Amino acid sequence: MSFNEGKATSETIAAMLDTNPVVVRRIMGALREGGYVSSERGPNGGWRLERPLREITFLNIYKAFDPGSPFTIATSDDHPKCVVERAANRALSDALSDAADRFEQSLSKITLDQLLPRKI
Repeated sequence: MSFNEGKATSETIAAMLDTNPVVVRRIMGALREGGYVSSERGPNGGWRLERPLREITFLNIYKAFDPGSPFTIATSDDHPKCVVERAANRALSDALSDAADRFEQSLSKITLDQLLPRKI
């Protein structure tokens, strides 16, 4: 969108991504809910960025789709009275929480403008 006079249709984006416009509309709908894009109907309509690329991080995009934790290793509750099982679950939960925090911190440092080709 940043290269197409500020707007792009679902069909144009779908052609660039080699996918279906319905898939694009679904994805863009989630980004619209997050306030990152807007849409206009009509012959001159299309999707438009609502914020500069330098203000949108990978974390913003990731959270727009509300995936929950990327670390979905399940803990065991087969033997809830087992001291070892409870200790292992605590350790695993703590490790996964730390990993999720580091993952989100990393995503928050990458802005979409950093993906654009640099002029030589």
